[in-house]
Amino acid sequence: MLQQFLAELRSRDIEIWADGDRLRCTAPAGVLTPELRQELQQRKGEILAFLRSGEALARQPRAIVPLEPRGTRIPIFGVAGHNGDVFCYRALAQHLGADQPFFGLEPPGLDGRSEPLTRVEDLAGYFVDQILAFQPTGTCIIAGFCAGGTVAFEVGRQLLQRGANVGLVALFGSPDPTWYRLPAQLGWRLRQQLNRFGAHARALRLLSLRELGRYVAEKVGQRKAQRDTEQAAALDPVLVRRAKVERTTIAAVRRYTPAPFAGRLGLFPPSQGWLPSATSRWASLAGCSDVYVGPEGCDNDSMLREPYAAQFAILLRRAEAERAEGRAPRSSGALGGPLLATSSTH
Repeated sequence: MLQQFLAELRSRDIEIWADGDRLRCTAPAGVLTPELRQELQQRKGEILAFLRSGEALARQPRAIVPLEPRGTRIPIFGVAGHNGDVFCYRALAQHLGADQPFFGLEPPGLDGRSEPLTRVEDLAGYFVDQILAFQPTGTCIIAGFCAGGTVAFEVGRQLLQRGANVGLVALFGSPDPTWYRLPAQLGWRLRQQLNRFGAHARALRLLSLRELGRYVAEKVGQRKAQRDTEQAAALDPVLVRRAKVERTTIAAVRRYTPAPFAGRLGLFPPSQGWLPSATSRWASLAGCSDVYVGPEGCDNDSMLREPYAAQFAILLRRAEAERAEGRAPRSSGALGGPLLATSSTH
């Protein structure tokens, strides 16, 4: 194989590179034997094509960010949430341990040289190309967080279509695409406002006049701090690019209509009762789906942070073990509260 021949050259400190249509090399004295010279000449075209493909790949935006490059377990490739920040997985990767390879998938648009992709299918295809170039063979696990779960779902579908072995697609707190559409968002925002108004009303009824003044001043200060943060973000080019990725990703997810997925889907709601409609919609699209529920009090914003990241690492490890054994998950408990699991097969 070509890779074995190139590895042999490297082991002998022989360096090769392309110079137009010519193949150049340097080597320590006496190392480049007549036999090696002859093989280099015979394989010149093959080597030049390999080197050029490597140069073209190096010029492409790189999606794969190593959060834990070591380990012998099945590698995990994680799609970030709508802002593209792959370091949302940092705590989870740490709790999974040094033997678990974990790579974030960073979307175009954050590097200042590329534009965000406007379709879920295109973004998933971009990630699939990068995954297959990085790992042409073997099994992988695809993870997705929040809005990134929709992209991860499509990544899993496209990988299967291209003959890859996808052991599991794990969706962490991922609403289905209908949740991002206007009717659902209006309803959600209305409920948020009513809950906030109710909380303010209850607080105001219990306060004295002096306490009321402090309460109002505190809320005004919080609002001003939020406006100052937003103004600062508008001047930071990194945050501007991230905001553009956020808007583009959410718009792409709204337009996306998922097709059935033939693989195994793991759904990780942050707590019991979280968006049951989203869980059932995702499950209806998969041949086999398992639900692993996080502890009471956990929400989307906190589920991949401390202290909950350790508990979701336990759940993900359980999902991986159950996939490998080909069995359905069983309910059990863990630190911090009940961690439930259910399964279904269609």
